[in-house]
Amino acid sequence: MSRIGKKPVPVPAGVQAAINDGVIEVKGPKGVLSMPLVSDISYVVDASEIRVTPANDTKRARAFWGMQRTLVSNLVVGVSDGFTKVLEITGVGYRASVQGKILKLQLGYSHDVEYDIPEGITIKTPDQTTVEISGSDRQKVGQVAAEIRRWRKPEPYKGKGIKYRGEFIFRKEGKKK
Repeated sequence: MSRIGKKPVPVPAGVQAAINDGVIEVKGPKGVLSMPLVSDISYVVDASEIRVTPANDTKRARAFWGMQRTLVSNLVVGVSDGFTKVLEITGVGYRASVQGKILKLQLGYSHDVEYDIPEGITIKTPDQTTVEISGSDRQKVGQVAAEIRRWRKPEPYKGKGIKYRGEFIFRKEGKKK
């Protein structure tokens, strides 16, 4: 029995949800998001909430129940509030800047790393060592953050690199004489 799946997804004011041809579509102030429906799960859209329940008593239906409820919740939150990930850059000479639709990163390589910002994603650099990634699609925001972080993961000896805000880097002791 899914504890997450039992909770209905609240639909805030200004957000509309509809099911058409096996696709749930959610419209809000931040845009429109859609997701294909799973046949083992039944979805009920009311004016103020969306309920997700298993359509039958199979193992697959029970396994998908909580995940589908969370995915529907991510659609609703994405079109109403949006999602944000913050990356912090640590290291001497490491910095980031946005120029148009390109994120320029100086990460200690012999060249600057240029990352093309995908459609539907907004990247801001409030200062040279902070990168804020925001958008309405949670998966896309996380993927962009992971791709940027992959250029220089934090290392355990000095902690240099790109890390998520709030991430703990396990530090190692260096060589001893």
